[in-house]
Amino acid sequence: MTGIAIDRAVRTAARPRHRLVRHSLLLAGRSLTKTRRNPGVLSDALFMPIIFLLLFVYLFGGAVSGSTHAYLQYVFPGVLVMTMLLAGMLATGLSINTDIKKGVFDRFRSLPIGRSAPLIGIVLGDVIRYVVAAVVLFATGYLMGFRVQTDLASALAAVGLATALGFSLGWVNVLIGVLIREEVIVQTVAFLGIFPLAFGTNMVVPADTMPGWLRAWVKVNPVSDAVDAARGLLIGGPVAHPAAMTLLWSAGFLAVFGPLAVYVYRRRS
Repeated sequence: MTGIAIDRAVRTAARPRHRLVRHSLLLAGRSLTKTRRNPGVLSDALFMPIIFLLLFVYLFGGAVSGSTHAYLQYVFPGVLVMTMLLAGMLATGLSINTDIKKGVFDRFRSLPIGRSAPLIGIVLGDVIRYVVAAVVLFATGYLMGFRVQTDLASALAAVGLATALGFSLGWVNVLIGVLIREEVIVQTVAFLGIFPLAFGTNMVVPADTMPGWLRAWVKVNPVSDAVDAARGLLIGGPVAHPAAMTLLWSAGFLAVFGPLAVYVYRRRS
């Protein structure tokens, strides 16, 4: 009898987690449905990779590497990481803020679902942005002459690492979206937060050409590890340490900002 009671207690405790997963996936489907009916919301994921790759290669390529082709090989992994960061951070918080202001989340509160399910659902639904951005970036890079110097598995691993960091940092924007009430301020704070992370790296130029104070920031910037890992996976070079650091940073951001965003959302609702 004791064993049966313990088993029943374990299954009862597991039910809320199972319901949360199911509800989150259902709300992720809602987000995908919105995207399918209004594909214009993916415009940033469609055009941002093309603009950044063309801008960096043809603006800095000749000056930094002496040729646009050599510079394309150097800058492409960094643009991949930056694209994944921007795809996750610039849209999610704004989408949540808009749904809150329109009263959509008030309707969710009247339903028998977990309080964190709407947030998790929107974040999971926005994974389509990462997929679209990665496909567009690789297609554009291929047309411009970029070639993966390793193999398909390594290229997919580079996309996975960049997506993991972008997904975890996206929860920072979720927190901003539920904390700040004005849409314009949400966008402004997101931009101000993402650019020191995205551009304060060796993505565009090697770190040894930078002043000392900027090199110090590049060394501690978690995005630098993601850029180094992506560069090693795509064109060859050290991978183990920067990849491990990227995963640790991603886990840390998710562990801190995920629960914090859910807590603030619960307090606000």
